[in-house]
Amino acid sequence: MGVDIAVDGTPHDRFAETLARVSAHAEVDTPPAAPPQTIEASRRVMREPAPTLPAGVIEATALESAAAAKSLDDLRERLSRFEGCGLKATATQLVFGDGNPGADIMFMGEAPGADEDRQGVPFVGRAGQLLDKMLAAIRLDRSKVYIANVVPWRPPGNRTPTPLETAACLPFTRRQIELVDPKILVCLGAAAAQTLLGSKDGIMRMRGRWFTYRAGDNDIRAIAMLHPAYLLRQPAQKKLAWQDLRMLAKEINRLQIFVKANGEKDGT
Repeated sequence: MGVDIAVDGTPHDRFAETLARVSAHAEVDTPPAAPPQTIEASRRVMREPAPTLPAGVIEATALESAAAAKSLDDLRERLSRFEGCGLKATATQLVFGDGNPGADIMFMGEAPGADEDRQGVPFVGRAGQLLDKMLAAIRLDRSKVYIANVVPWRPPGNRTPTPLETAACLPFTRRQIELVDPKILVCLGAAAAQTLLGSKDGIMRMRGRWFTYRAGDNDIRAIAMLHPAYLLRQPAQKKLAWQDLRMLAKEINRLQIFVKANGEKDGT
């Protein structure tokens, strides 16, 4: 039982003794009770949540701010000042993007994880390391692609962002894609694919197919792929990811995409 010493010859009810001391102390020091209306008012304040802006107002504010951004740096600054997404209050920092801003190939994930939240860079954890290996398999690296997330702040506990959180950030995400202006958009995972490609299908039905993403006046070739985090949990599905990577490599060759490491685009 863990008892290795006897401190008294008779047992004591320590709970009763403690309760008696607390009661005696309360009788001496207890302040007068607050008036009933004060107590009721405080209860009402606790029950009523803090007022929030309507979803339509948040979306309109995000659309206006994102549309006014003239560059990725400008967009990042505007997003850092945006208060319409509650995830900003719980995240450590904004995770905006990484890689070559002039790339012809753009990868979009769902939301940052713990490692990304600490470093402020997307895809730097275990899933990011696997993504780097996937890129290397088709002779790409971060100097030749641009990487971002649909939601730029980490959800608590790495949960899936709510539809309201995603909708609040979506104008900035779409503007980010317009400013990068890629020729190929790769959606990693179901959340990113469904949000950007407007489909309700699961990732297994969406992967292995080409879509068209409309960015301003441009049509961008888009493909959905399995998220690297899913592949870590389901290694047997890596064969499907390899099939999709081969599709991506063939499309890169077909479009004759060549990207310089300094961000300048070359090719047609």
